[in-house]
This record gives sequence, structure tokens and C-alpha cells, in this order.
Amino acid sequence: MTSKRVSSVLALLALAPAQPVPFDQLVDELWGDERMTNAKNALQANVTRLRRLLASVAGREGRELVRTVGTGYLLDVAPESVDAHRFMALADRGAALVGQDPAMAVRVLEQALGMWRGAALLDVSEGFRCRTASVRLEERRLTAYEDLVTAKLAVGVERVPVPELRQLAAEHPGRERLSELLMLALYRDGRQTEALDVFHRTRRRLAEDLGVEPGRSLHAVYEAILHQDDVLGRPHGSLMLAG
Repeated sequence: MTSKRVSSVLALLALAPAQPVPFDQLVDELWGDERMTNAKNALQANVTRLRRLLASVAGREGRELVRTVGTGYLLDVAPESVDAHRFMALADRGAALVGQDPAMAVRVLEQALGMWRGAALLDVSEGFRCRTASVRLEERRLTAYEDLVTAKLAVGVERVPVPELRQLAAEHPGRERLSELLMLALYRDGRQTEALDVFHRTRRRLAEDLGVEPGRSLHAVYEAILHQDDVLGRPHGSLMLAG
């Protein structure tokens, strides 16, 4: 089994592929405030284990993959070979497509989100840099999901997973865009009362947890649903009257 320190070294190098990461940063990440009498040797031991691990799965010499460069180490791989970078590139591409080609955006964003297998950097140590990168990746994951739902709503309501969206909106009440999307999905599905209830629940949670009122955008969606504004699209099952 790979130790968390070896996994942390790999994570830090992979988050900056083809760029040197200084010894001091790696030592600080692995041991923090712990007093190490020979930190550089301890780091080298973990790098040696990492090189052996990578050589066993990559078909390249470990020293070619993890190179010593000046006062640091460098992971000699292309950014697109690292899952985190590939995800970010797909998420950015999908976001750019939402307003232009929502059907294509759905495919690209589903590919991006399909790369996830649990929480980001789950098996690494609790160092500051890994924690920061994990938070950043999880935040981008949620934004990509919001973009995906936006694209799905543009394509058709039957493509929107309301239970999953409801759960995420409940878990992240501060992300008002999730609540907006849930309200719109419910309204498009002919569930206007439920959509309005989402607004009231979100408003209460924001007041209790953060002491704030919903933003303008959430209020605007609420008012549009209340008045069945045509800008929201027709609810599922509604009839068009002949003129």
C-alpha cells in the first residue's frame, strides 16, 4: 500500500506537471511543524519509493519521471496526462459551450464529471497545499455540475436529475445557483408549488446560517415562477391555446 506521504509528493508534483516543486515546499507539506533532523533525506526516501511505484506502472525509469531539478523535483509528464488538469480543461470547454451548443456542453461536462471517483485528493496527507488544491477542485466540480444542469435544462427537462439536484442544493445552501436551477427544473416539470417552496427553504437557511437574504438572481427566478413568466419556458404538460 502506498503511504500518504508518497501520495502527497505525487499529488504536489502532478498538480504542477513539468514544473519544479522546491524541496522546502515538499518538506513543509509532508511534516509541517514537526521537527525533522534530516528532512531532506526523509524526502529523498519518499521520492525513491514514488519513483519505484511509477516505474512499475508507467514503463519508464523512475528517475526519468521524477527528475531532480535544481533545488526541487519535477514530474516529467504532459498536463493532459494528469486527471485534475484533464478535468479542468473539459470543464472549461463545457462551460464555454453552454450558451452556444448546450447538447455538446452536456456531453463534454458529463465526460468531465465522469472522471470523478470520490473526493479530490482523498488519499493524501493533511498538508496545507493538498487541502487547498482539494477545495479548489471540489469547487470546480460543483461549478461544472451547475453548468451541466444549465445545459440540460436548455436541452429538455427530462434530462435533469431532480433528486440529485435537490440533494446538492440542500448540502450547499450558500450556492444559490443550485437552488435557482432546482426551482427552474421543478417549474419546468409542472411542480410550481415545490419550486416556490425551495425558495422559502433556501431563504430561511441563508438567514439562519449566514444572516443574509437571497441574492437578486434567486429573487428574480422566484418572481418569474410566481408569475409564470414566459422567460422560464413552458411547464411540462402545459397546453398552448389556439389563437
